[in-house]
Order: sequence, then C-alpha cells, then structure tokens
Amino acid sequence: RNIMSLNRTILIGRITRDPELKKTQSGVSVVSFTLAVNRTFKKEGEQEADFINCVAWRNQADFLGNYITKGALLGVEGRIQTRTYEDQSGKTVYITEVVCETVQALESKQQRDKQDTYAPAPKVEEPLIEIDTDELPF
Repeated sequence: RNIMSLNRTILIGRITRDPELKKTQSGVSVVSFTLAVNRTFKKEGEQEADFINCVAWRNQADFLGNYITKGALLGVEGRIQTRTYEDQSGKTVYITEVVCETVQALESKQQRDKQDTYAPAPKVEEPLIEIDTDELPF
C-alpha cells in the first residue's frame, strides 16, 4: 500500500544573528541559523515569537553567509528534520531543525535601515466620497 507523505514548512521571520558560513570536509557550504518567527497572537499585549533552528546548504548557505546580517527578514521554505547525537558526556541530544530548500531576503538593506532610523508615517484619515449609484455603468 502506497501512502503519500508530506513534510513542508514555510516560515517568515528575522534571523537572530549574523550567519557564519562553514565548509564541510568535502568543501560543501553550510550555515546553521535561528529564525525568530512571530506568533499570530499576543500574550498580555506583547508579541511572542518562536525561535526555529534552520540549516542551509550549498548556494543557499553561500547567499546567507555573504549577504545576510542579523535582523534581516527572511522567507524560508524547506522540510523539518530530526536527528540525534551523543555529546561528550554520553548524553543523547535531540535536534529538530528546518532544512532550507529556498531562502529569500524579503527586504533590502536600505528598507531595513530606513525602518530602524525613521518613525512610521502618521496614519491619515481620508474622507469618504459619496457616489451616486445611478451614475454607475453597471
């Protein structure tokens, strides 16, 4: 019996620190990073976030290491992976992370710098315009 399976995740959040590009022994680029993703609800008036571990390989890792800095807004698409290993004391460590297939910067550095330096524009209330429905062509 063939059972279909699906392991897909899409995240939008801010990277919590500058990515550190590393190479495996065989020369493959890799970056591990954490993405702060806001929850859709607020608790006691404050926005809560989940901090999700991610790993990117090859071209995605090169992009992150060369062009992305702490605080950048990223869109990530990938799959959730779990793995285990034994630490130095022999204790089993469990890891859950998103293996990135695509990573996109969702704002330019100029947009981010502008956002940090300027206060948001005040909201302007526009007056409602009365329209006579008899004048509409439909």
